Amino acid sequence: MIKIRKVAAISALGAALLSNSALADGTVEVLHWWTSGGEAKAVGTLKSAFEDQGGTWNDSPIAGGGGDAAMTALRARVVAGNPPTAVQLKGPGIQEWAQQGALNDVQGVAESDNWDAVLPPALAGIMKFDGNYVAAPVNIHRVDWFWANPALLEQAGVTEMPTTWDEFNAAADKLMAAGITPLAHGGQPWQDATVFEDVVLGIGGAEFFRKALVELDQEALTSETMVASFDQLRKLRGYVDPNFPGRDWNLATAMVMRGEAAFQIMGDWAKGEFLAAGKVPGKDFVCAPTPGNGFVLNSDSFTFFKVSGEDNLEGQRVLAGLIMSPEFQKTFNLAKGSIPARTDVPLDEFDMCAQRSHADLIAAIENNSLVPSMAHEMAISRSVRGEFLDLVTEFFNSDMSSEDATRRLAEAVARAM
Repeated sequence: MIKIRKVAAISALGAALLSNSALADGTVEVLHWWTSGGEAKAVGTLKSAFEDQGGTWNDSPIAGGGGDAAMTALRARVVAGNPPTAVQLKGPGIQEWAQQGALNDVQGVAESDNWDAVLPPALAGIMKFDGNYVAAPVNIHRVDWFWANPALLEQAGVTEMPTTWDEFNAAADKLMAAGITPLAHGGQPWQDATVFEDVVLGIGGAEFFRKALVELDQEALTSETMVASFDQLRKLRGYVDPNFPGRDWNLATAMVMRGEAAFQIMGDWAKGEFLAAGKVPGKDFVCAPTPGNGFVLNSDSFTFFKVSGEDNLEGQRVLAGLIMSPEFQKTFNLAKGSIPARTDVPLDEFDMCAQRSHADLIAAIENNSLVPSMAHEMAISRSVRGEFLDLVTEFFNSDMSSEDATRRLAEAVARAM
């Protein structure tokens, strides 16, 4: 039944778009790293809708590293003078490529479809260079989520989702006493950094997060609050099973699904895995924000690289308009687990986790607790982010003290700036 509805939704999307425009020519090669079950189904909705408009889609998926492997491949392609038509890219990376003169703009499409009126201003700014749109956002992801197996929580006597890290530690201790692995985790640098930034939010709050992980303030980076954040990260390391090194994030999600671990700390793309497996939120899995009363923002987008030939340029224009159409934003995000980047898309068909995410997003904008993700390349340059990932992963896999980690992180960031 779920598969039938999804096929019908994709067909309806194509029909809605075709009713508004004639079949369009155009070719795109799309480089992305959406290769797991839920992600692959989500990008499949974009491919199907583009082909329904008469375009030719050449898929270039590159798995691994939360996009790091894809960025390595992209650099090689650009140096060789053979860039893809569109690339999954985000945050400061968009500006860095634009500054190198590597991007085409799609400002004509943006003006025609009035993107400025429907995107949050902070997100629209990330998509632009010199006032022109060079990228189109497909969604808004929340990074600071707990995903949990309710049957395991009940078995261990955990009756409430934790709202502080002390409460999480107490729940994890109960789970361990019951012989249950508390935390499913994949030992990859970007996953370690995801957990770390969620811990920083919960220990220090949004203002401290912004100072330390966005503004790179040395006083914040060397503070006792940062030491306490590393202390909590060390606690979490003790709640992970011994087979975590190198595990992909979706395999950690599967551990929660199968009842092999109680919690996962991961962005809401994890929900796409649950939904793709036919799991029902509130019944088969539960969601709750990690501590901190903030919102860690991640947003996927496609950036348009400098290609020539009218067929390729038309492909870019068609793809940009398609990505930002209300029909696609709804269908894609229902499959991906995220919420639409457009603020005018109704959420009545979205699940309870998505509706919570949207409500918390609006609240975070109002109370200034919306922060861009360091781990997911929304906040700082890749070079500085790399220093965070290296240090956090070394800490997670060693007996380094929290004091040494704090000092070394601040020194590394200072060198990289």
